[in-house]
Amino acid sequence: MLHTPGFAHYALAWSPFHNNRLALASAANYGLVGNGRLHLVSLGPGPGGQPALSLDKFYDTQDGLYDAAWSEVHENQLVTASGDGSLRLWDVMLNDLPIRAWHEHTREVFSVDWSNIQKDIFASASWDGNVKVWSPERPRSLTTLHAHQACVYQGLFSPHQPDLLATCSTDGTLKLFDLRAPAYAAGPGANSFTAPLTAAALTVPAAGTEVLALDWNKYRPMVLASAGVDKVVKVWDCRMVKLGAGPGAGEQAVGGVCEVPLVGHEYAVRKVQWSPHHPNVLASAGYDMTCRVWSTTPTAAGTHLLYIHDPHTEFVVGCGWSLYDEGILASCGWDCKLNVFRI
Repeated sequence: MLHTPGFAHYALAWSPFHNNRLALASAANYGLVGNGRLHLVSLGPGPGGQPALSLDKFYDTQDGLYDAAWSEVHENQLVTASGDGSLRLWDVMLNDLPIRAWHEHTREVFSVDWSNIQKDIFASASWDGNVKVWSPERPRSLTTLHAHQACVYQGLFSPHQPDLLATCSTDGTLKLFDLRAPAYAAGPGANSFTAPLTAAALTVPAAGTEVLALDWNKYRPMVLASAGVDKVVKVWDCRMVKLGAGPGAGEQAVGGVCEVPLVGHEYAVRKVQWSPHHPNVLASAGYDMTCRVWSTTPTAAGTHLLYIHDPHTEFVVGCGWSLYDEGILASCGWDCKLNVFRI
């Protein structure tokens, strides 16, 4: 366990290059007002086979940090999402300032995701309703999607198809965007920077309330998990679609079949992540101060719940599987604590 007094954690990210390196996106005063901090953490062997954590370095920011994503190209670089609408690219070999910064979003940036297929781009999702695609080498965004009329909580690239991106929102939907779709062909002099793209390839009415989190299954293309205010983790097969009236004008692809609802959290679920090692295992974190591990196939006892991790004393808002060790999971929360544990 690592304790960082004064800074509540919003998200964690495992390095794709080092099996013992994590980043923590944090904010003072629970992210409501005040500074942010990016923590860099190392994992080592500890007593009893449990991991031991050490804080290597931290960077202070003028506003709270809500998410972080490691570069898929440079082992020492990562990007952070900030409450002031900005994105910053950091190099962990440098001691103070970010090496690049962008500020196009007009509200909090709540999610960043680095494509692990097209490794030179990343995406950001904001409460301004927009998702933007970026290159670290460009001074402004490559593409803007006006994905939802309300807050966008996450925007994630598919791990199977480089031009497919999923979003979730306050409006209760998941949406899939195909960046190659003919609907995105701009007219003369038009571009997505000045005229954001809005046409979703698929809209999934996932909940009657806010959808706070989503994740792609790493083994099954077009299968996603969602979670939110309704306290249920839902697994969707987005290949089961039909034409119907979407949230916007006209007909569009809507649907998606909920394969299994995973019920057990007592309050809203803030994070969901599929295991990178097993196609039927996923983890979730929620306001009930727990991190839970599920199987989409029932156990011999007839339950989907495999494990509950409950040492946190405040909201658990982040969780993530180790990319190298299938038995290790990390969780972080508003109690200013990062827990890394073997299940």
